Amino acid sequence: MSAPRSVLIVGESLAGTAAARHLRTLGHTGPVVLIGAEDHGAYARPPLSKAVLKDPAADHTLGLALDGIDVEIIRSAAVTADTRRRTVTTADGRQVGYDALIVATGADARRLAAPEQRGELVLRTLDDARLLRARLADAGSAIVIGAGFLGMEVASACAARGIPVTVVDTDRPLERILGDHLSTAITARAAAYGIRFLQATGFATLTGDPVNGVALPDGTALAADLVVTCAGEVPCVDWLAGTGLADRLGVGIDPACATSVPGVFAAGDVTYLRGDGTRPDRRAPFWSNALAQGRTAAASALGLPLPGPPQDDYFWTEVAGLTVKIVGRLPLIGDPTTVQGSVADGCALLTWSHADGTSTAVAYGLRKPVTALRALALRPGRGPGDGGI
Repeated sequence: MSAPRSVLIVGESLAGTAAARHLRTLGHTGPVVLIGAEDHGAYARPPLSKAVLKDPAADHTLGLALDGIDVEIIRSAAVTADTRRRTVTTADGRQVGYDALIVATGADARRLAAPEQRGELVLRTLDDARLLRARLADAGSAIVIGAGFLGMEVASACAARGIPVTVVDTDRPLERILGDHLSTAITARAAAYGIRFLQATGFATLTGDPVNGVALPDGTALAADLVVTCAGEVPCVDWLAGTGLADRLGVGIDPACATSVPGVFAAGDVTYLRGDGTRPDRRAPFWSNALAQGRTAAASALGLPLPGPPQDDYFWTEVAGLTVKIVGRLPLIGDPTTVQGSVADGCALLTWSHADGTSTAVAYGLRKPVTALRALALRPGRGPGDGGI
């Protein structure tokens, strides 16, 4: 192979650290430099809403250490990139050269506040989670904007503390992702858990300065001690201005995690998979994809065979005290092909079959190894009865 002399990774994220580890696993002996912007270093983000909001002890269990790996870490945000000269400049004035660049800067929380409007709460970083946890300790009511995975997890944390919480979205909880069948069940379970849902006819507007409420297009006004925006994410691409690498969706990649610029690869929440004429451009900012893409980008940067596809359709969430694990393509359309157990009782194994012969398997409130779910998702014609609940 013609390995680059040096590999620069920008983004001390899950994708970035996975790329660094995989470079060494693949036998790369050249310099590896990782640029990160957070003082806390690399850490896992899924536990922020699942564990950190509940327990301060979880703060110290998140680290994604690179101990024992020969990687130089620079903790200063990247501010510009020059792909012609193959350099990246950091906020503290350092100019770092590279032979291959892996972009892994992730995404920031999407915000709804007006310019200069204070007090909007989001959940993207450890500092965000600590602030929200402190605010939960004194809150008497809460509003969560967004009924996706994150929004429902934050609402569940509120309800677990006995805080009356209202979730606002234009679609029912998790409907865009999990479809009508599971959304109906989750909405009912959330209501029994103390989570109220309000379906809006359009985008919500934050009110107050600092923020203390929400205004809806139909004139409905809501107020609460705590208002949390969980309305998606915005790829961190400002530092790539002028490079031609990024657009409004982020950094486009192909199945090898290669970008439109030679020698530059990308992985994680900053990316989208470019369409090929048969499918559209697609963002998939999930933990499992970031891990898969980090490894793929590392192999591509070294000119080696790919370890697998740049996506891994595995998802999980915890809503209203119930764990949902999913392996396979989303969104889910229509009713499940097979059901074993009872969704109403909060313990079921379900599958949705697809035209290509694969399936999506869902463990709904059920302890089921991910390996077993993967087997159901990959083997055509199998249902929950083949493996037992």
